[in-house]
Amino acid sequence: MKLLKRLINAHGVSGKEEEVRRIISVNIRPNVSELSIDSLGNLVAHKKGKGPKIMLAAHMDEIGLIVKSVDSTGKMSISAIGGFESSVLVGQTVRIYTPYGKIKGVITSKEISNDEELTGLVTLNDLKIDTGLSKEELLSLGVEVGSFLVLDQQFGFLGSRDIISGKALDDRIGCYILLELAKRLKSLNQDIYYVFTTQEEVGLYGAKISAYRVEPDWAIAIDVTPANDFENKSTICIGKGPCITVKDANLIGNRCINNALKEIAKKKKIPYQLEVSESGTTDALSISLSKGGIPSTSVGVAVRNLHTTVGIASMTDIENTIKLLDGLLRNPPKTCLI
Repeated sequence: MKLLKRLINAHGVSGKEEEVRRIISVNIRPNVSELSIDSLGNLVAHKKGKGPKIMLAAHMDEIGLIVKSVDSTGKMSISAIGGFESSVLVGQTVRIYTPYGKIKGVITSKEISNDEELTGLVTLNDLKIDTGLSKEELLSLGVEVGSFLVLDQQFGFLGSRDIISGKALDDRIGCYILLELAKRLKSLNQDIYYVFTTQEEVGLYGAKISAYRVEPDWAIAIDVTPANDFENKSTICIGKGPCITVKDANLIGNRCINNALKEIAKKKKIPYQLEVSESGTTDALSISLSKGGIPSTSVGVAVRNLHTTVGIASMTDIENTIKLLDGLLRNPPKTCLI
């Protein structure tokens, strides 16, 4: 639990994943044969062994913001890194990266700042960052166009110790699952690449580079997926087990891998959910299109409030995803062509 908390609280906006990568490197090093970092910042942890070359990917980056301009009063306009619903940002606190550390700021707008009534939907263009500092003070601290901002939320529990909340559940949950798998499978004689990718939120870029380099026989992206259990009409719920991707907006999950996952789940009595969606995709898409094509699918943990400042997930789902993947990797299919 402490490791998951550290990962979720760490700051790692797309394109600036160093802090997350350091935590992962220290924790996975004792459980793999070798570590390397490629030119795009992906961390590749290879556990040498026999059998098919298997790639498990989870992305390190999180959604965030970047400074677009600084006006004469010191208020900063912002641009999104990754997908945001602008209305959820109002009143949130952020940390702004500078050469001297991180400065705290509050997301506001003219109406909110002046205690005026909002007359319409808030857009990103309406929002500003207020640090209480002047333009000159900000510039002296190294704040400039292109400075990264990260959402300032902390890991916590809601009504029970099973329900966690925090920023960056997408995809620090996946990173945590890979770290736990590496620990459990340390003595297993399988050829496994644990790949922690960069810039997933802005275009699945890190996975393209790493898959081309690793050339796995097959792969699974471990990510999160939106829960839709606000009402009783739900199909994906938190607490109901890992989600196996049959189809998302851009990928049809490899049937061979999916069937193997379902067999393991039934054998070990692990609850699971099958996901068919018209929105979103994962690193599995980039991996599947690498080289001559790599059989790929995605396994996810359901998260409420995905792509907001505070997500909600179940620890039981996380633990069951670890059990499911552990079972698969102890008896993996040799090939998965369809």
